[in-house]
Amino acid sequence: MISYLEGTIKHKGTNNLIILTGNVGYKVFVPIHILNRAIIDNKFSIYTYTNVRDDAIELFGFENPDDLALFELFLTVPGVGPRTALNVFSASQTKKIKEAIIKGDVDFFTTIPRLGRKNAQKIIIELRSKLGSLDELDLTAEGGENKEIMEALKIFGFSTNEAKEAIKTIRDLEGDTSFKIKQALKYLGKK
Repeated sequence: MISYLEGTIKHKGTNNLIILTGNVGYKVFVPIHILNRAIIDNKFSIYTYTNVRDDAIELFGFENPDDLALFELFLTVPGVGPRTALNVFSASQTKKIKEAIIKGDVDFFTTIPRLGRKNAQKIIIELRSKLGSLDELDLTAEGGENKEIMEALKIFGFSTNEAKEAIKTIRDLEGDTSFKIKQALKYLGKK
């Protein structure tokens, strides 16, 4: 199995890249946002899923292990193959995909090519319990920044629950991490 590639982009197709690594070009199907940012002859790295079929071996690429893991979760849903799952990732950001699953937003998925209402419902039913609650999603949606804020608040002696509550109140504020930490401390100081 090929799980990671690092090399140079040699070609951009309509839904794939050819990545040259060690004198071998690998065709990797990617979401549209990756394709749009890819520049020919630039260095490039990507996490991949290897799909083995009777007539072909295909690679599907993602910019981080979390996106790859969510893609692999989609493949556990009966009737959803790698091309359909890739269409989901091309249609929206990972955070919005997770939110749609957790909220049970069937309409979000029915706008995606190759996904009907029945498969949209199956995706939600199959994956909702595997993704956890919306509260957990909101805290990890922006990854590093929320973790930094959480750690800073814990250093100041606040519990995990207090920190989560504060992060929920400040997550939509504009500003850098230190500004958000100050706002969270102000919020917790008023309690």
